[in-house]
Amino acid sequence: MAVFRKFAVLAAGTVALVATSITLSAQQQPSAPLPPANTNAQPGAAPPQSEQPTGDAQGGGYTLKAFVPEVYQVFTVTDKKGHFVTGLKQQDFGLLDDGRHPERIISFTQQANLPLRIGIMLDTSNSIRTRFQFEQQAATEFLLQVLRPRQDAAFVSGFDVRLDLVQDYTNSIDKLSTAIEKLRPGGGTAFFDAIYQTCRDQMLTVTSNETIRKALIVVSDGEDNYSRVQEQEAIKECQRADTLVYTISTNVSPSRDKGDDVLMRLSEATGGRTFFPLKIEDVAKGFQEIETELRSQYSLRYRPADLKQDGSFRTIYLSTVDQRYHVRARKGYFSPKPPQ
Repeated sequence: MAVFRKFAVLAAGTVALVATSITLSAQQQPSAPLPPANTNAQPGAAPPQSEQPTGDAQGGGYTLKAFVPEVYQVFTVTDKKGHFVTGLKQQDFGLLDDGRHPERIISFTQQANLPLRIGIMLDTSNSIRTRFQFEQQAATEFLLQVLRPRQDAAFVSGFDVRLDLVQDYTNSIDKLSTAIEKLRPGGGTAFFDAIYQTCRDQMLTVTSNETIRKALIVVSDGEDNYSRVQEQEAIKECQRADTLVYTISTNVSPSRDKGDDVLMRLSEATGGRTFFPLKIEDVAKGFQEIETELRSQYSLRYRPADLKQDGSFRTIYLSTVDQRYHVRARKGYFSPKPPQ
């Protein structure tokens, strides 16, 4: 298997604790297959189990069960004009995890059709009242285009001083569209509270028997005047939930303001992207680009070197050998928590 070269750009992934069985006998056993995605618990923080040998009645040996940490990373590659780059190979990238080369690269693939779990979050505060109808129309059109029967699911929520989940996960476009139409603007803005709560309650609880891609699409001006949660707390919760955050700004003034900077930091930290429509009618274009990007991903699995069960945040550096290209991915992940 090719070795990743020594290059670095900020990126990130999520640890999954993979259960394997190692038979203590003369014959070496192959590695166990990767398990299906299951994020009932915090990704990378499931309580480690102690190694426990059990008798093997048929083989006369013993089986040692242990948890082996592996990082699963999904990322996007673009050229200088922002166009997606496909067809790259494993040897075209450099990777460092917490400043170290990975112990082992398990797999590298180009992913085009991962099942999606999507959250649509619309800012319903007073600050976007005049732009709200365009948000609703664009969000509905996005769901019509992106959701595939029996593969994808989405939920809809609005937020002002509180978060309002108007439709939980479903594949029904009718239910999702009706939920979007029910939302009404009014009130202050608790932006960070809404992001934190959504990642905690909607994204960390996702379960699936297959590898999936989780993403939040947030339409907002990024302003916050009511939250108890701080910006970094909201970002960390998204990273724990292994969730890309795409933000579409509703600020169409010639210059960017403080809220736009907030949207950019949130997206960049989680591997997503921020869109700045030139006019509010162009919000739909942001949704269209998100749809394309979600279908244009690379993925890799690797075993990090010297991973400690201390619950710390580990930074990943990922880059292409060809400096004309840019890798966009999460900036890190949380290691497993220590045994209780």
